[in-house]
Amino acid sequence: MSTDRLAGDTPPEQEAAPGTADAQTPAAAAAPGGNTEAAAAAAAPSGEAAAPGEAVASDDGTTASGDGSAEAARKDGPAEAAPGDATAAAAPGNATAAEDGRTPPQDAARPGEDAVASGPEAAAPGSEARTAPAGAARDTAASGSAQATAAALAAAVRAVESGERSAASFFNAPRPAKPAAPAGRPAQGAPSPGSPASQDRPAGPPAPEPARQQPAPEAGGPARPPVVDGGATGPTAGAAAPTRPTTAPGPAPYASGAEGVRQVLAAGGAPEALADRAAEVLGERAAEALREDPWQLLAVPGVRPEQADGFARALLGPACGPGDERRAQALLGWLLEQAAVAGHSALEASALRAALAQRAVPDPDDALQTAIADGAVLVFQDAIEEPGRPRPVTDEDGEEAQPVRILLGLDRFAMAEESVADGLARLLNTFEAAAGPEDHPADGPAPDQDATAEDATAETEPEPAPAADEERLAAETDTTPAADTDNGTEADTEAGAEAIRPSGHADGTSNDTAARPVRPSAAEWEAVAAAAPSPSATELIRAAAHSGLVAHTGAEAARAEPAALLAAARSLGLRAFGATHTENGRRRLATDLTECAPGDPAIGTAAVTVSALLSGQQGPGRDADGALALDLLVVLDAPQLDLETAALLVESLPDGTRLVLSGDPGVLWSAGPGRLFADVLAARFCPQVASRTPDFGPIGELVSGIGIGELSQVEAPGKEVVIVPVRDAKEAVHRTVQLVADSVPRALGVPADRTQVITVGHGGAAGTRALNAALKERLNPGPGRFGGFDPGDRVAYAPAPGRTVPGTVTGADAAGLRLDCDGAAVVVPREQVGAGAVRHGWALTAHQAAGMRWPAAVVVLPGDAAGGLTRAWVYTAFSRGERHLSVVQGVDQALPRAVAEVPVKERTTRLRTLLQQSVQTTQEPSTAD
Repeated sequence: MSTDRLAGDTPPEQEAAPGTADAQTPAAAAAPGGNTEAAAAAAAPSGEAAAPGEAVASDDGTTASGDGSAEAARKDGPAEAAPGDATAAAAPGNATAAEDGRTPPQDAARPGEDAVASGPEAAAPGSEARTAPAGAARDTAASGSAQATAAALAAAVRAVESGERSAASFFNAPRPAKPAAPAGRPAQGAPSPGSPASQDRPAGPPAPEPARQQPAPEAGGPARPPVVDGGATGPTAGAAAPTRPTTAPGPAPYASGAEGVRQVLAAGGAPEALADRAAEVLGERAAEALREDPWQLLAVPGVRPEQADGFARALLGPACGPGDERRAQALLGWLLEQAAVAGHSALEASALRAALAQRAVPDPDDALQTAIADGAVLVFQDAIEEPGRPRPVTDEDGEEAQPVRILLGLDRFAMAEESVADGLARLLNTFEAAAGPEDHPADGPAPDQDATAEDATAETEPEPAPAADEERLAAETDTTPAADTDNGTEADTEAGAEAIRPSGHADGTSNDTAARPVRPSAAEWEAVAAAAPSPSATELIRAAAHSGLVAHTGAEAARAEPAALLAAARSLGLRAFGATHTENGRRRLATDLTECAPGDPAIGTAAVTVSALLSGQQGPGRDADGALALDLLVVLDAPQLDLETAALLVESLPDGTRLVLSGDPGVLWSAGPGRLFADVLAARFCPQVASRTPDFGPIGELVSGIGIGELSQVEAPGKEVVIVPVRDAKEAVHRTVQLVADSVPRALGVPADRTQVITVGHGGAAGTRALNAALKERLNPGPGRFGGFDPGDRVAYAPAPGRTVPGTVTGADAAGLRLDCDGAAVVVPREQVGAGAVRHGWALTAHQAAGMRWPAAVVVLPGDAAGGLTRAWVYTAFSRGERHLSVVQGVDQALPRAVAEVPVKERTTRLRTLLQQSVQTTQEPSTAD
């Protein structure tokens, strides 16, 4: 590995680097009650996780959650004395689940129960609030209120965490019916302060009910838990109690839509530029919702707690305080959203309590109680895996129980995880292995496969099986009952060339517009496996032949193995497709497919992107039932699948489809919440194939060492790897421009537009903003007449969170900014350009670069980037270059330390537990036998 061999210019005079990273999203307008710099801070998608309540330094150098709670508390002044009996029903700012269009299962009316609470427990709208001295005991009439119910739930959570109670006793406790909602709430579709805006969910069967309180009906009304001692769950002595919500005095009715929101924002001193986004998030009655609950402004992306506090102070005046329960509920929802930005699908209750306390919420327990009672958050139990401890054996009395942790999460992420777990289990349960006497066990290849492969190769003709054999195989299949589909109907088994597919019709007729291909026999699968180009490809083909779900791991060179599987499956007549995370990856897969099947001119069409497959722009399209019309799907770059995309993809696959998840476990996880590929591997839910194909060359050798925690020096006779030491951020920017514009093109012949710069974050003196500004000035100077862009600028377009599409600006007109993205013409509307959907793209973060490769890569590591480095980040960034890698090194020993000691920042998810529970449920009948 050579040092500074390509950079021949004399370094400039050294200056101290500022060394501070700012947020990923573009600068926003000044916050109400705050400064412009605070308003510009926002959270960015990141694979890095951190506890809520702290500044979350992500892979990209962004800040996922910020501080400012103490400052907000000082500005707000002392909290008002709390009334003695504040109920959730009396909070005008808290919209119920029924009002925003969703009814959680635990809130639905059941036989023997009233739909809503009545009598003294439900606060009448407009009635005067009853007051009592602070610290007074609650009266008997309020013992069954939502606050008492929530107190019991929170007390049970703490009891389980401390070991005083079992998890079963908590999750099986009765729960009273929800009190009636007060009038004057936002219209249906507007989210409550504690929950985000409703989002689309993947279609499919309902997911299993998460562990939560089950009702126990009794005569006269629902069962009610005993009153919980205020010392256990209520405010401590001397602490400020939550204040009763106060609605700001409003003027005449507001105009509808964004215009009415602008009026409210102006009254609260907030930027009117937020109006469109607020109206989109909060619904048609967004103006009324913000007037009644100003903290709902936190649901708008980019708004931070201190900004929402300033807005609320301007609207509510002296009535505004840190103990307002609407503020606590909005903060809780915001914290969970920020946790999702950092990759978590749920958080522990203790972490949420600490984060709320840090933001001056006087009684975090009460906030959790209210959120649980209102259904704003869901409660789950997750088994705690202790290394070195054997799995506990539970006897009939349940004496031995594995320790659990209590998790709280938003419903949409919980639904996504459960949908993924159910969908993967469905693919395994509805899969039918290849028929024939050569069948191998479904969990792996048979011991004598080599001999079988030789016999099959000698005896099998390359034509499809005769019709008589097809009928015989179909007849053998008909002896096994078809698995039940998710909607409760039974899948139909059809003879001959027709394969199993759910029809959705009572008469069992097929909805397919074309006849299904012949289902290959075991001998045919074995023949194509024996002809595979590598032993690892052979193993992958055999695993896919005998299982509906397979996990395949390997580095860049191993991508040829899924391509071999796709080519083999298509040669057998199956509708097989491979989906990648990016267009760059799709082109590389298409090249691999062409090499595997040079005689098939249409083989390249089998390579698609996940987004284009789901939208129908690429791939086979959908059948009459709405499912993807394919038989085998290989998802490359599987670590980049976030929960919601994975749920939509899995639910789109028909029963009996083969799904192969393939990827490099060493790269960064998805930009969205979850860690699907890692959880599938850890749960050992399906057969796994680990590639034995290494990445060759100096870059491959370097990256392979990083994958096992070793940063070693490699020989690079052709200048494949070059280290460029720098002393500060200013020199790092200078050397980077020098490498891209001069040294790499001159020494290696790689043009500047084929060299990609990768750095830790967007902010800082050597982040993407600073690097892109310097590179634009050198490579494509211009005034930035089209929203800061000029024709010829390299850009990164984000059509959706977690997706980055590289492109080049070709012009602009009234429709928006025109881009050339990998040969496709794209028009980005002006509003999206202004919102930051397009950035300059000479320099990207490692998350943005995941799933793509370039002939040359320059990785910039300034001194202030040391805190954001992990092994996964270094592995991802260093593996983006195909022929050349330059490392602008300014972090000194922080780089080898991160590779050796910081594998990855963990994420809190539930998918692994759900998959393990699915396996245990499947195995229970056989164990009983």
